[in-house]
Amino acid sequence: MKSIKLGDFSELAKGYINRPSYDIKLIEKIMAHINRSMPNIFVADVGAGTGKLTKVLAEMGCENIYAVEPNDEMRNEGKEYTKNLRGEVIKWLKGSGETTNLPGHCVDLVVMASSFHWTDPSRSLPEFSRILKNDGHLSIMWNTRDVGSSELHSEIEDLIYEIAPNIKRGSSGNSRYTKNWEEVLISTGHFKDVKAIETSYVERMSKERYINVWRTVNDIQAQAGPEKFAKILSKIEEKISSLEAIDVPYKMRSWTVKKIKETA
Repeated sequence: MKSIKLGDFSELAKGYINRPSYDIKLIEKIMAHINRSMPNIFVADVGAGTGKLTKVLAEMGCENIYAVEPNDEMRNEGKEYTKNLRGEVIKWLKGSGETTNLPGHCVDLVVMASSFHWTDPSRSLPEFSRILKNDGHLSIMWNTRDVGSSELHSEIEDLIYEIAPNIKRGSSGNSRYTKNWEEVLISTGHFKDVKAIETSYVERMSKERYINVWRTVNDIQAQAGPEKFAKILSKIEEKISSLEAIDVPYKMRSWTVKKIKETA
């Protein structure tokens, strides 16, 4: 097993097809909260990865999506994953949370799906404010395992920290390992009015797919190192060995903020 750098998804891109998508119910609730509707809204999906959320937005009817992704391998996988969607709905480009390479005041909504924790908020939040129209919003979200609702997944979470007790997770199914996003989002003075929204769902996976999802978890893999990560995977495989399939409970969590209008 190769060493993986923290935040580098080049070696993991092809495995992202195994990951779960994003809950339409959550997107609908966010859209209702910001009083927007498809298809006219302009959206920047920043840190779009392999296009999991991008595709959901397009299938929901959004016709104006900028998919911004810094990693070449992830972006290429995303282009392939979304290639059969109609027309010029999605425009893929290279960029990051800190430098999106988008023009100013060009979108109504910026979304980051399971990626905001990789950015430097002191730089990404001003950048999002720059590309948003004056009445625009930013929504960050994660589709994390709901470990508290499942004995199996609670046990798996515990064994990870038994094997690699010093890892620190930016995103996790266990809330004790995550940041206070309400404070972070208003920290630079560019955004206000934090709205937290949650939805829950269960996704059934084959054992092979389930293990392959774990193989794409960058933060654990990079911090634990190849030897400990191999041990973690082995222990997870032992846990699920007697199961025909795994029902994985997910809790979609999002935090949405409104741009503070710029004054002349």
